[in-house]
Amino acid sequence: MDLMTGKVMVIAIFLLIITMIETLAYSTRISGTRVKLIATAISLFSTLVIVSRFSTMIQQPLTAKLIAEAPEINRFEFIEAQYRILIGVTSVGVIVGILLFPTFINIFSKAIVQLSNQRGSIIGLFMNHINLRGIKKVLLCFRLPRLHYLKGVTYKTIPKRLFVTNVIVSAVFTIGVLSSIYASMIVPHDYAQAALMSSGIINGIATILLTLFIDPKASVLADRVMKKESSYIYLKSYSLTMISSKLCGTILAQFIFIPAANYVAWFAIWI
Repeated sequence: MDLMTGKVMVIAIFLLIITMIETLAYSTRISGTRVKLIATAISLFSTLVIVSRFSTMIQQPLTAKLIAEAPEINRFEFIEAQYRILIGVTSVGVIVGILLFPTFINIFSKAIVQLSNQRGSIIGLFMNHINLRGIKKVLLCFRLPRLHYLKGVTYKTIPKRLFVTNVIVSAVFTIGVLSSIYASMIVPHDYAQAALMSSGIINGIATILLTLFIDPKASVLADRVMKKESSYIYLKSYSLTMISSKLCGTILAQFIFIPAANYVAWFAIWI
């Protein structure tokens, strides 16, 4: 039986889009600083994150359904291989997001101004730009990544602790759902539901880390740059740190996928 079934392809496309949106969301604070509308930028950032989180909830039952279609022979190895493909797709999604990063800094800069003019109406913003003229404006924003964007970024300007924290958070988010579903296969049948529900706890811990240690620092840094109390290069370094650490986190996820599933299985039985 082929690993790349139609359902796996659909889930892979879903994950690619979700991860790309999450990666591009980091460009909103740079855009907000450029147009001096940081509060509106944070609102747009929150909207993009909510959309990606909701999409993850839709993706979860589709991923779980792969178990029902797996062959009985080498079932665990088959599902593991499929899930590793999906984890690999998240890495591709981050890379696509990185390649589109300069383009979306321009797009979000214009979108933030328009969102402010629309008095915060996200729906109004989209409705006014879903037309041929709006598509042309988006295409004119296209920019390829260039090495000069890294000018001024040094080891000193990169937040090291933030890099490590976001690697861990990104890895946990990447395998939170997959590890819980896989764990439901390796526990006794009576504990399968408990293992499935554990994904919320795992992702919840990652969300707490994100809320306590990452988002506040980014907002404060953006405010300091706006007030000219800190150099713009630090905000640029922050964005580069976030997207590069997210890529490293998706790669780390390949290594911790099975250990995480075993941990979830232990936790489901222990509780």
